[in-house]
Amino acid sequence: MTASSNFYSDQELLFGDLHNHCGLSYGHGSFEDALRNAREQLDFCSITGHAHWPDMPAPDERIQYIIDFHEEGFAKLKRNWPEMLNTIKAYNDEERFVVFPGFEIHSNADGDRTIIYKDISGEIIYADSIPDLHSRLASLEEEGTESLAFAHHIGYRTGTRGISWKTFDAHWSPFVELLSMHGCSEENENTRPFLHSMGGSDWESTIQYGLKQGHVFGFSGHTDHHSGHPGSYGHGVTGLWSSGRNRQAIWDALRNRQTYALTGDRIRLEYLLNGAPMGSLIPVSKQIELAVSINASGPIDCVDILKNNQLVHRVSQMDMASSPEETSNIRTLVYLELGWGERSKAAPWEVELGISEGRILRVEPRFRGREVVSPVEADEGDTADFYESSWERVDNSLVRFQTTTRSNPNNATNASQGMCLEVEMPQNGSINAILNGKRKAIPLERLLRGAKTGHLGGIDSPAYRFHRAPRANEFQWSFEWSDSDDAEAQYYVRVRQKNDQWAWSSPIFLRG
Repeated sequence: MTASSNFYSDQELLFGDLHNHCGLSYGHGSFEDALRNAREQLDFCSITGHAHWPDMPAPDERIQYIIDFHEEGFAKLKRNWPEMLNTIKAYNDEERFVVFPGFEIHSNADGDRTIIYKDISGEIIYADSIPDLHSRLASLEEEGTESLAFAHHIGYRTGTRGISWKTFDAHWSPFVELLSMHGCSEENENTRPFLHSMGGSDWESTIQYGLKQGHVFGFSGHTDHHSGHPGSYGHGVTGLWSSGRNRQAIWDALRNRQTYALTGDRIRLEYLLNGAPMGSLIPVSKQIELAVSINASGPIDCVDILKNNQLVHRVSQMDMASSPEETSNIRTLVYLELGWGERSKAAPWEVELGISEGRILRVEPRFRGREVVSPVEADEGDTADFYESSWERVDNSLVRFQTTTRSNPNNATNASQGMCLEVEMPQNGSINAILNGKRKAIPLERLLRGAKTGHLGGIDSPAYRFHRAPRANEFQWSFEWSDSDDAEAQYYVRVRQKNDQWAWSSPIFLRG
Protein backbone atom coordinates (compact mmCIF):
# COMPACT_ATOMS: atom_id res chain seq x y z
CA MET A 1 0.00 0.00 0.00
CA THR A 2 1.03 3.60 -0.49
CA ALA A 3 1.95 6.03 2.24
CA SER A 4 -1.66 7.24 2.27
CA SER A 5 -2.84 3.84 3.46
CA ASN A 6 -2.61 4.58 7.18
CA PHE A 7 -6.42 4.30 7.49
CA TYR A 8 -6.23 0.51 7.79
CA SER A 9 -3.22 0.54 10.10
CA ASP A 10 -5.34 2.51 12.58
CA GLN A 11 -8.34 0.15 12.32
CA GLU A 12 -9.23 -3.29 13.65
CA LEU A 13 -10.55 -5.95 11.30
CA LEU A 14 -13.60 -7.60 12.84
CA PHE A 15 -15.94 -10.30 11.53
CA GLY A 16 -19.67 -10.60 12.09
CA ASP A 17 -22.99 -12.07 11.01
CA LEU A 18 -26.09 -9.89 11.37
CA HIS A 19 -28.66 -12.15 9.67
CA ASN A 20 -29.24 -15.68 10.98
CA HIS A 21 -31.81 -17.69 12.87
CA CYS A 22 -32.41 -20.30 15.57
CA GLY A 23 -35.32 -21.75 17.55
CA LEU A 24 -36.12 -18.29 18.88
CA SER A 25 -38.78 -18.12 16.15
CA TYR A 26 -38.90 -20.81 13.50
CA GLY A 27 -35.56 -22.48 13.17
CA HIS A 28 -33.45 -24.92 15.16
CA GLY A 29 -31.23 -24.74 18.19
CA SER A 30 -31.61 -22.61 21.29
CA PHE A 31 -30.81 -18.90 21.44
CA GLU A 32 -28.08 -19.68 23.97
CA ASP A 33 -26.49 -22.25 21.63
CA ALA A 34 -26.56 -19.69 18.82
CA LEU A 35 -24.73 -17.16 20.98
CA ARG A 36 -22.16 -19.77 22.04
CA ASN A 37 -21.55 -20.74 18.41
CA ALA A 38 -21.23 -17.09 17.39
CA ARG A 39 -18.71 -16.41 20.14
CA GLU A 40 -16.39 -19.14 18.78
CA GLN A 41 -15.90 -17.42 15.40
CA LEU A 42 -17.23 -13.85 15.43
CA ASP A 43 -16.54 -10.45 16.98
CA PHE A 44 -20.12 -9.17 16.63
CA CYS A 45 -23.50 -10.60 15.67
CA SER A 46 -27.24 -10.30 15.71
CA ILE A 47 -29.49 -13.36 15.89
CA THR A 48 -32.60 -12.27 14.07
CA GLY A 49 -35.91 -14.01 14.72
CA HIS A 50 -38.63 -14.04 12.10
CA ALA A 51 -41.18 -11.45 13.24
CA HIS A 52 -43.72 -10.40 10.63
CA TRP A 53 -44.96 -10.81 7.04
CA PRO A 54 -47.50 -8.08 6.29
CA ASP A 55 -48.29 -9.29 2.76
CA MET A 56 -48.16 -13.02 3.46
CA PRO A 57 -49.94 -15.09 0.77
CA ALA A 58 -53.60 -15.87 1.37
CA PRO A 59 -54.47 -19.30 2.79
CA ASP A 60 -53.73 -21.96 0.19
CA GLU A 61 -53.77 -25.72 0.63
CA ARG A 62 -50.57 -26.08 -1.39
CA ILE A 63 -48.49 -23.82 0.88
CA GLN A 64 -50.55 -23.87 4.08
CA TYR A 65 -47.73 -25.60 5.97
CA ILE A 66 -45.44 -22.66 5.09
CA ILE A 67 -48.01 -20.15 6.34
CA ASP A 68 -48.53 -22.19 9.52
CA PHE A 69 -44.88 -22.45 10.57
CA HIS A 70 -44.34 -18.75 9.85
CA GLU A 71 -47.29 -17.73 12.03
CA GLU A 72 -46.16 -20.06 14.80
CA GLY A 73 -42.63 -18.66 14.57
CA PHE A 74 -43.84 -15.04 14.68
CA ALA A 75 -45.88 -15.75 17.81
CA LYS A 76 -42.96 -17.56 19.43
CA LEU A 77 -40.61 -14.60 18.88
CA LYS A 78 -43.17 -12.19 20.32
CA ARG A 79 -43.39 -14.32 23.49
CA ASN A 80 -39.61 -14.70 23.75
CA TRP A 81 -38.58 -11.10 22.98
CA PRO A 82 -38.20 -9.79 26.59
CA GLU A 83 -36.27 -12.91 27.65
CA MET A 84 -34.12 -12.62 24.51
CA LEU A 85 -33.00 -9.10 25.50
CA ASN A 86 -32.01 -10.35 28.96
CA THR A 87 -30.04 -13.23 27.44
CA ILE A 88 -28.18 -10.84 25.13
CA LYS A 89 -27.16 -8.77 28.16
CA ALA A 90 -25.76 -11.90 29.81
CA TYR A 91 -23.64 -12.91 26.79
CA ASN A 92 -22.65 -9.48 25.46
CA ASP A 93 -19.06 -8.37 26.03
CA GLU A 94 -18.46 -4.79 24.90
CA GLU A 95 -14.74 -5.35 24.28
CA ARG A 96 -14.80 -8.85 22.78
CA PHE A 97 -18.23 -10.01 21.53
CA VAL A 98 -20.88 -7.38 20.79
CA VAL A 99 -24.47 -8.57 20.28
CA PHE A 100 -27.16 -6.44 18.66
CA PRO A 101 -30.86 -7.28 19.13
CA GLY A 102 -32.68 -7.78 15.85
CA PHE A 103 -35.56 -9.30 13.94
CA GLU A 104 -36.65 -9.89 10.35
CA ILE A 105 -39.64 -8.68 8.34
CA HIS A 106 -40.66 -10.41 5.11
CA SER A 107 -42.10 -8.39 2.25
CA ASN A 108 -43.28 -9.74 -1.08
CA ALA A 109 -43.63 -6.22 -2.47
CA ASP A 110 -40.34 -4.63 -1.41
CA GLY A 111 -38.02 -7.42 -0.27
CA ASP A 112 -37.09 -8.63 3.20
CA ARG A 113 -35.33 -6.51 5.82
CA THR A 114 -33.22 -7.32 8.85
CA ILE A 115 -33.78 -4.74 11.59
CA ILE A 116 -31.10 -4.32 14.27
CA TYR A 117 -31.04 -1.90 17.18
CA LYS A 118 -27.84 -0.24 18.25
CA ASP A 119 -28.49 -0.73 21.95
CA ILE A 120 -29.82 -3.77 23.83
CA SER A 121 -33.39 -2.51 23.87
CA GLY A 122 -36.25 -1.90 21.47
CA GLU A 123 -39.40 -3.71 20.41
CA ILE A 124 -40.62 -5.66 17.41
CA ILE A 125 -42.17 -3.38 14.80
CA TYR A 126 -45.24 -4.71 13.02
CA ALA A 127 -45.15 -2.44 9.97
CA ASP A 128 -47.60 -2.70 7.07
CA SER A 129 -44.85 -2.29 4.44
CA ILE A 130 -41.19 -1.41 4.09
CA PRO A 131 -41.95 2.33 3.63
CA ASP A 132 -44.08 2.12 6.80
CA LEU A 133 -41.17 0.40 8.57
CA HIS A 134 -38.84 3.23 7.53
CA SER A 135 -41.33 5.81 8.81
CA ARG A 136 -41.60 4.10 12.19
CA LEU A 137 -37.84 3.79 12.50
CA ALA A 138 -37.53 7.51 11.71
CA SER A 139 -39.90 8.31 14.59
CA LEU A 140 -37.82 6.17 16.92
CA GLU A 141 -34.66 7.88 15.70
CA GLU A 142 -36.11 11.27 16.62
CA GLU A 143 -36.59 9.89 20.14
CA GLY A 144 -32.98 8.71 20.29
CA THR A 145 -33.33 5.03 19.30
CA GLU A 146 -30.85 4.14 16.55
CA SER A 147 -31.47 1.25 14.18
CA LEU A 148 -30.72 -0.23 10.78
CA ALA A 149 -32.99 -2.12 8.39
CA PHE A 150 -30.77 -3.66 5.73
CA ALA A 151 -31.98 -5.50 2.65
CA HIS A 152 -31.09 -9.18 2.44
CA HIS A 153 -31.24 -12.02 -0.14
CA ILE A 154 -32.18 -9.27 -2.55
CA GLY A 155 -31.81 -11.31 -5.76
CA TYR A 156 -35.31 -12.79 -5.85
CA ARG A 157 -37.73 -11.25 -8.32
CA THR A 158 -39.51 -8.12 -7.09
CA GLY A 159 -42.92 -9.19 -5.85
CA THR A 160 -41.60 -12.50 -4.51
CA ARG A 161 -39.46 -11.15 -1.64
CA GLY A 162 -36.77 -9.70 -3.90
CA ILE A 163 -35.73 -6.07 -3.45
CA SER A 164 -37.65 -3.15 -4.89
CA TRP A 165 -35.12 -0.42 -5.58
CA LYS A 166 -37.98 2.09 -5.73
CA THR A 167 -38.48 1.83 -1.97
CA PHE A 168 -34.82 1.26 -1.07
CA ASP A 169 -33.48 3.80 1.44
CA ALA A 170 -29.73 3.86 2.06
CA HIS A 171 -30.19 5.65 5.38
CA TRP A 172 -31.71 2.48 6.82
CA SER A 173 -29.70 0.11 4.63
CA PRO A 174 -26.20 1.63 4.38
CA PHE A 175 -25.05 -1.81 3.25
CA VAL A 176 -26.85 -4.55 1.34
CA GLU A 177 -26.43 -8.29 1.78
CA LEU A 178 -24.49 -9.45 -1.27
CA LEU A 179 -24.19 -13.07 -0.15
CA SER A 180 -25.88 -15.61 2.11
CA MET A 181 -26.91 -19.26 2.04
CA HIS A 182 -29.57 -18.18 -0.50
CA GLY A 183 -26.86 -17.28 -3.01
CA CYS A 184 -24.87 -14.37 -4.40
CA SER A 185 -26.74 -11.24 -5.55
CA GLU A 186 -23.81 -9.46 -7.21
CA GLU A 187 -24.74 -9.83 -10.89
CA ASN A 188 -26.41 -12.03 -13.52
CA GLU A 189 -23.90 -14.90 -13.41
CA ASN A 190 -22.67 -15.72 -9.93
CA THR A 191 -20.32 -18.03 -8.13
CA ARG A 192 -23.19 -18.95 -5.76
CA PRO A 193 -26.51 -19.21 -7.70
CA PHE A 194 -29.90 -18.96 -5.97
CA LEU A 195 -31.06 -22.57 -5.45
CA HIS A 196 -33.74 -22.27 -2.77
CA SER A 197 -37.34 -23.27 -3.59
CA MET A 198 -38.22 -19.55 -3.73
CA GLY A 199 -36.71 -19.39 -7.25
CA GLY A 200 -33.73 -18.03 -9.13
CA SER A 201 -32.27 -14.54 -9.06
CA ASP A 202 -33.46 -11.70 -11.30
CA TRP A 203 -31.22 -9.08 -12.94
CA GLU A 204 -33.31 -6.14 -11.69
CA SER A 205 -32.82 -7.36 -8.12
CA THR A 206 -29.02 -7.55 -8.19
CA ILE A 207 -26.37 -5.45 -6.50
CA GLN A 208 -25.09 -4.21 -9.85
CA TYR A 209 -28.58 -3.13 -10.95
CA GLY A 210 -28.92 -1.09 -7.74
CA LEU A 211 -25.54 0.56 -8.31
CA LYS A 212 -26.57 1.33 -11.88
CA GLN A 213 -29.61 3.18 -10.52
CA GLY A 214 -27.24 5.48 -8.61
CA HIS A 215 -27.79 4.12 -5.11
CA VAL A 216 -24.92 4.41 -2.62
CA PHE A 217 -24.47 1.39 -0.35
CA GLY A 218 -21.82 -0.99 0.95
CA PHE A 219 -21.62 -4.77 0.73
CA SER A 220 -22.07 -7.34 3.49
CA GLY A 221 -22.26 -11.10 3.82
CA HIS A 222 -24.37 -13.09 6.27
CA THR A 223 -25.28 -16.73 6.69
CA ASP A 224 -29.10 -16.63 6.98
CA HIS A 225 -28.39 -19.90 8.78
CA HIS A 226 -31.43 -21.47 10.46
CA SER A 227 -29.79 -23.88 12.90
CA GLY A 228 -28.35 -21.75 15.67
CA HIS A 229 -24.94 -21.18 14.11
CA PRO A 230 -24.12 -17.54 13.25
CA GLY A 231 -20.99 -17.41 11.13
CA SER A 232 -21.47 -20.98 9.86
CA TYR A 233 -18.47 -21.49 7.58
CA GLY A 234 -19.09 -21.03 3.87
CA HIS A 235 -22.50 -19.38 4.08
CA GLY A 236 -21.33 -15.75 4.28
CA VAL A 237 -19.75 -13.33 6.72
CA THR A 238 -19.06 -9.59 6.97
CA GLY A 239 -15.59 -8.12 7.32
CA LEU A 240 -15.65 -4.76 9.12
CA TRP A 241 -12.93 -2.15 9.46
CA SER A 242 -13.61 -0.53 12.83
CA SER A 243 -11.82 1.95 15.07
CA GLY A 244 -12.42 -0.39 18.02
CA ARG A 245 -14.19 -3.50 19.25
CA ASN A 246 -16.93 -1.73 21.22
CA ARG A 247 -20.56 -1.18 20.22
CA GLN A 248 -20.21 2.47 19.19
CA ALA A 249 -17.16 1.83 17.00
CA ILE A 250 -18.82 -1.12 15.27
CA TRP A 251 -22.03 0.84 14.72
CA ASP A 252 -20.15 3.78 13.22
CA ALA A 253 -18.26 1.45 10.85
CA LEU A 254 -21.53 -0.16 9.71
CA ARG A 255 -23.04 3.27 9.12
CA ASN A 256 -19.96 4.38 7.16
CA ARG A 257 -20.03 1.31 4.87
CA GLN A 258 -16.61 0.11 6.05
CA THR A 259 -17.77 -3.42 5.28
CA TYR A 260 -16.99 -6.16 2.83
CA ALA A 261 -18.63 -9.47 1.98
CA LEU A 262 -16.92 -12.84 2.33
CA THR A 263 -18.02 -16.35 1.47
CA GLY A 264 -16.19 -17.82 4.45
CA ASP A 265 -12.39 -17.61 4.51
CA ARG A 266 -11.22 -14.60 6.54
CA ILE A 267 -9.53 -12.76 3.69
CA ARG A 268 -7.96 -9.52 4.94
CA LEU A 269 -8.78 -6.96 2.25
CA GLU A 270 -7.48 -3.37 2.25
CA TYR A 271 -8.58 -1.10 -0.59
CA LEU A 272 -7.94 2.60 -1.14
CA LEU A 273 -8.94 4.99 -3.91
CA ASN A 274 -7.10 8.32 -3.84
CA GLY A 275 -6.33 7.51 -0.20
CA ALA A 276 -9.99 6.92 0.78
CA PRO A 277 -11.06 3.53 2.21
CA MET A 278 -13.81 1.20 1.04
CA GLY A 279 -17.30 2.62 1.45
CA SER A 280 -16.15 6.22 1.00
CA LEU A 281 -18.07 8.89 -0.89
CA ILE A 282 -15.52 11.28 -2.44
CA PRO A 283 -15.47 14.04 -5.08
CA VAL A 284 -15.00 13.26 -8.76
CA SER A 285 -11.34 13.32 -9.74
CA LYS A 286 -9.64 13.12 -13.12
CA GLN A 287 -6.77 11.01 -11.76
CA ILE A 288 -7.70 7.79 -9.99
CA GLU A 289 -5.10 5.92 -7.92
CA LEU A 290 -6.10 2.57 -6.45
CA ALA A 291 -4.08 0.54 -3.94
CA VAL A 292 -5.00 -3.00 -2.91
CA SER A 293 -3.42 -5.20 -0.25
CA ILE A 294 -4.59 -8.74 0.56
CA ASN A 295 -3.63 -11.26 3.20
CA ALA A 296 -5.80 -14.19 2.13
CA SER A 297 -6.64 -17.50 3.79
CA GLY A 298 -5.56 -19.60 0.84
CA PRO A 299 -3.71 -19.23 -2.46
CA ILE A 300 -5.18 -16.35 -4.50
CA ASP A 301 -6.38 -17.02 -8.02
CA CYS A 302 -7.19 -13.47 -9.17
CA VAL A 303 -8.17 -9.99 -8.03
CA ASP A 304 -10.60 -7.89 -10.07
CA ILE A 305 -11.26 -4.16 -10.14
CA LEU A 306 -14.77 -3.28 -11.30
CA LYS A 307 -15.73 0.21 -12.42
CA ASN A 308 -19.41 0.95 -12.96
CA ASN A 309 -20.06 -2.82 -12.87
CA GLN A 310 -17.51 -3.54 -15.61
CA LEU A 311 -14.27 -5.45 -15.15
CA VAL A 312 -11.52 -2.93 -15.95
CA HIS A 313 -8.46 -4.62 -14.46
CA ARG A 314 -7.49 -8.12 -13.36
CA VAL A 315 -4.40 -9.24 -11.48
CA SER A 316 -3.64 -12.96 -11.71
CA GLN A 317 -0.92 -15.32 -10.53
CA MET A 318 1.01 -14.47 -13.70
CA ASP A 319 1.32 -10.85 -12.53
CA MET A 320 2.67 -11.63 -9.08
CA ALA A 321 6.01 -12.97 -7.87
CA SER A 322 6.31 -16.60 -8.95
CA SER A 323 8.85 -17.58 -6.30
CA PRO A 324 9.08 -16.69 -2.59
CA GLU A 325 11.86 -14.79 -0.92
CA GLU A 326 14.42 -17.06 0.68
CA THR A 327 14.38 -16.64 4.47
CA SER A 328 15.17 -18.86 7.43
CA ASN A 329 11.53 -18.78 8.54
CA ILE A 330 8.57 -18.98 6.19
CA ARG A 331 5.01 -17.74 6.58
CA THR A 332 2.35 -20.22 5.54
CA LEU A 333 -1.15 -21.54 6.24
CA VAL A 334 -1.86 -24.82 8.01
CA TYR A 335 -5.42 -25.94 7.26
CA LEU A 336 -6.77 -29.15 8.78
CA GLU A 337 -10.14 -30.28 7.43
CA LEU A 338 -12.24 -33.01 9.10
CA GLY A 339 -15.28 -34.98 7.90
CA TRP A 340 -16.27 -37.51 5.23
CA GLY A 341 -17.08 -41.04 6.41
CA GLU A 342 -20.36 -42.94 6.35
CA ARG A 343 -23.37 -40.77 5.66
CA SER A 344 -25.89 -39.91 8.37
CA LYS A 345 -23.48 -40.84 11.16
CA ALA A 346 -22.10 -38.24 13.57
CA ALA A 347 -18.40 -38.39 14.38
CA PRO A 348 -17.00 -36.50 17.41
CA TRP A 349 -13.46 -35.12 17.20
CA GLU A 350 -10.95 -34.11 19.88
CA VAL A 351 -8.00 -32.40 18.21
CA GLU A 352 -4.71 -30.75 19.09
CA LEU A 353 -3.05 -28.90 16.22
CA GLY A 354 0.29 -27.14 16.45
CA ILE A 355 3.78 -26.60 15.12
CA SER A 356 7.14 -27.89 16.35
CA GLU A 357 8.87 -24.49 16.16
CA GLY A 358 7.91 -20.91 15.40
CA ARG A 359 4.67 -19.17 16.29
CA ILE A 360 1.00 -19.06 15.37
CA LEU A 361 0.12 -15.62 13.98
CA ARG A 362 -3.62 -16.08 13.45
CA VAL A 363 -6.28 -18.68 14.29
CA GLU A 364 -9.23 -19.12 11.94
CA PRO A 365 -11.83 -21.70 13.04
CA ARG A 366 -13.95 -23.01 10.17
CA PHE A 367 -16.96 -24.47 11.97
CA ARG A 368 -20.26 -25.21 10.28
CA GLY A 369 -23.78 -25.57 11.64
CA ARG A 370 -26.27 -28.21 10.60
CA GLU A 371 -27.82 -27.91 7.15
CA VAL A 372 -31.51 -27.55 7.96
CA VAL A 373 -33.69 -24.54 7.26
CA SER A 374 -37.45 -24.85 7.75
CA PRO A 375 -39.11 -26.78 10.60
CA VAL A 376 -40.18 -29.52 8.19
CA GLU A 377 -36.54 -30.36 7.37
CA ALA A 378 -35.36 -31.42 10.82
CA ASP A 379 -34.09 -34.97 11.25
CA GLU A 380 -35.92 -37.08 13.79
CA GLY A 381 -32.62 -38.09 15.37
CA ASP A 382 -31.38 -34.53 15.89
CA THR A 383 -30.48 -33.75 19.46
CA ALA A 384 -31.42 -30.55 21.21
CA ASP A 385 -27.75 -29.55 21.49
CA PHE A 386 -26.62 -27.39 18.57
CA TYR A 387 -23.40 -26.16 20.19
CA GLU A 388 -20.86 -28.75 19.07
CA SER A 389 -17.66 -26.88 18.16
CA SER A 390 -15.28 -24.97 20.41
CA TRP A 391 -11.58 -24.11 20.51
CA GLU A 392 -8.87 -22.62 22.66
CA ARG A 393 -5.40 -21.31 21.99
CA VAL A 394 -3.10 -23.16 24.37
CA ASP A 395 0.02 -21.12 23.58
CA ASN A 396 1.90 -19.60 20.63
CA SER A 397 2.39 -23.00 19.01
CA LEU A 398 -0.71 -25.06 19.88
CA VAL A 399 -4.49 -24.91 19.42
CA ARG A 400 -6.98 -27.40 20.88
CA PHE A 401 -10.51 -27.88 19.54
CA GLN A 402 -13.56 -30.13 19.66
CA THR A 403 -16.17 -30.57 16.94
CA THR A 404 -18.62 -33.02 15.38
CA THR A 405 -18.80 -33.97 11.71
CA ARG A 406 -21.68 -35.64 9.87
CA SER A 407 -20.14 -36.49 6.52
CA ASN A 408 -21.19 -34.82 3.28
CA PRO A 409 -24.91 -35.13 2.42
CA ASN A 410 -24.10 -35.48 -1.28
CA ASN A 411 -21.12 -35.26 -3.60
CA ALA A 412 -21.57 -31.51 -4.16
CA THR A 413 -22.10 -30.16 -0.62
CA ASN A 414 -19.17 -29.81 1.77
CA ALA A 415 -20.14 -30.37 5.41
CA SER A 416 -16.65 -30.60 6.89
CA GLN A 417 -15.32 -28.84 9.96
CA GLY A 418 -11.86 -27.32 10.09
CA MET A 419 -9.18 -25.12 11.59
CA CYS A 420 -6.74 -22.88 9.73
CA LEU A 421 -3.60 -21.42 11.30
CA GLU A 422 -1.40 -18.73 9.80
CA VAL A 423 2.08 -19.54 11.09
CA GLU A 424 5.68 -18.45 10.87
CA MET A 425 8.09 -21.37 11.27
CA PRO A 426 11.29 -22.95 9.95
CA GLN A 427 10.93 -24.89 6.74
CA ASN A 428 12.45 -27.95 8.42
CA GLY A 429 9.82 -27.88 11.19
CA SER A 430 6.78 -30.14 11.44
CA ILE A 431 3.02 -29.90 11.86
CA ASN A 432 1.98 -31.87 14.94
CA ALA A 433 -1.54 -33.10 15.62
CA ILE A 434 -3.45 -35.47 17.88
CA LEU A 435 -6.67 -36.65 16.21
CA ASN A 436 -8.93 -38.56 18.61
CA GLY A 437 -5.83 -39.88 20.34
CA LYS A 438 -3.83 -40.64 17.18
CA ARG A 439 -0.58 -38.67 16.88
CA LYS A 440 0.53 -37.27 13.55
CA ALA A 441 3.76 -35.42 12.73
CA ILE A 442 4.03 -34.16 9.17
CA PRO A 443 7.16 -32.34 7.96
CA LEU A 444 6.29 -28.87 6.69
CA GLU A 445 8.37 -29.58 3.59
CA ARG A 446 5.92 -32.38 2.76
CA LEU A 447 2.90 -30.06 3.01
CA LEU A 448 4.63 -27.41 0.93
CA ARG A 449 4.53 -29.95 -1.91
CA GLY A 450 0.90 -30.99 -1.50
CA ALA A 451 -2.00 -32.12 0.69
CA LYS A 452 -1.91 -35.18 2.91
CA THR A 453 -4.99 -37.20 3.89
CA GLY A 454 -5.85 -40.10 6.15
CA HIS A 455 -8.68 -41.96 7.91
CA LEU A 456 -9.44 -42.67 11.53
CA GLY A 457 -10.25 -46.25 10.53
CA GLY A 458 -10.73 -48.11 7.26
CA ILE A 459 -12.61 -47.12 4.14
CA ASP A 460 -15.75 -45.02 4.73
CA SER A 461 -14.55 -44.02 8.18
CA PRO A 462 -14.21 -40.32 9.16
CA ALA A 463 -11.21 -38.75 7.45
CA TYR A 464 -8.87 -35.80 7.70
CA ARG A 465 -6.99 -33.66 5.21
CA PHE A 466 -3.99 -31.44 5.81
CA HIS A 467 -4.19 -29.02 2.90
CA ARG A 468 -1.14 -27.93 0.95
CA ALA A 469 0.80 -25.25 2.80
CA PRO A 470 1.09 -22.26 0.42
CA ARG A 471 4.07 -19.91 0.26
CA ALA A 472 3.49 -16.33 1.40
CA ASN A 473 3.70 -14.97 -2.15
CA GLU A 474 0.64 -17.08 -3.01
CA PHE A 475 -1.70 -15.54 -0.41
CA GLN A 476 -0.19 -12.10 0.27
CA TRP A 477 -0.59 -9.71 -2.66
CA SER A 478 -0.25 -5.94 -2.98
CA PHE A 479 -0.55 -3.82 -6.10
CA GLU A 480 -1.52 -0.39 -7.41
CA TRP A 481 -3.48 0.64 -10.49
CA SER A 482 -4.33 3.98 -12.08
CA ASP A 483 -7.30 5.22 -14.06
CA SER A 484 -8.20 8.54 -15.64
CA ASP A 485 -11.76 9.82 -15.61
CA ASP A 486 -13.59 12.95 -14.53
CA ALA A 487 -17.11 11.49 -14.37
CA GLU A 488 -19.15 10.04 -11.54
CA ALA A 489 -18.30 6.39 -10.97
CA GLN A 490 -17.92 3.64 -8.41
CA TYR A 491 -15.10 1.13 -8.05
CA TYR A 492 -14.98 -2.07 -6.03
CA VAL A 493 -12.54 -4.96 -5.64
CA ARG A 494 -13.33 -8.65 -5.94
CA VAL A 495 -10.97 -11.41 -4.74
CA ARG A 496 -11.09 -15.09 -5.64
CA GLN A 497 -9.02 -17.77 -3.97
CA LYS A 498 -8.16 -21.05 -5.69
CA ASN A 499 -10.48 -22.88 -3.28
CA ASP A 500 -13.46 -20.81 -4.56
CA GLN A 501 -13.65 -18.59 -1.49
CA TRP A 502 -14.38 -14.95 -2.36
CA ALA A 503 -14.36 -11.40 -1.01
CA TRP A 504 -16.08 -8.26 -2.35
CA SER A 505 -15.11 -4.83 -1.02
CA SER A 506 -17.72 -2.14 -0.56
CA PRO A 507 -17.48 0.33 -3.46
CA ILE A 508 -15.82 3.72 -3.30
CA PHE A 509 -18.14 6.28 -4.87
CA LEU A 510 -17.02 9.34 -6.84
CA ARG A 511 -19.80 11.89 -6.95
CA GLY A 512 -20.02 15.45 -8.17
